Amino acid sequence: MSRILGSMRRIDESRGAVRVEDVYNTDIDDLWSAVTDPDRLRCWIATVEGDFRVGCIVQTHFTSTWEGPGRIDVCDPPHHLVVTMEPGTDDEAVIEAVLTAEGEQTRLAVEERLDPPQTDVARGNAKPSPRGIETTAGSLPASLAGSNGRHR
Repeated sequence: MSRILGSMRRIDESRGAVRVEDVYNTDIDDLWSAVTDPDRLRCWIATVEGDFRVGCIVQTHFTSTWEGPGRIDVCDPPHHLVVTMEPGTDDEAVIEAVLTAEGEQTRLAVEERLDPPQTDVARGNAKPSPRGIETTAGSLPASLAGSNGRHR
């Protein structure tokens, strides 16, 4: 059974964010590999082609069927990854992953910051991410080497 914690927050008058996080029974290096290695990403959230270096553009095809470009803005192994999806367009969104070691486990927090029309912050609501961040995070444990498909 999944224990993923999710939340929505208002950034300002026109932007909102969807955040999911959980603690996984694996070390930080294994979890970093699961969120940055194209072969492992394919197992749980997206097919990614390109180089995970700052400034590079990667092509993505999410399991939610959304596809498009993403620009790597921050890549600080094994703690911090920031990708701007559809950079320079009206649909631009920022996905940030922060990994924190907690003993023999690792916490992963993923936040997607969205601009209208993807959010409706005036009513305190956010539409589901077109990339499916909030729904696909639950399939991550099966791709972790040390977890045997389980998380805390």
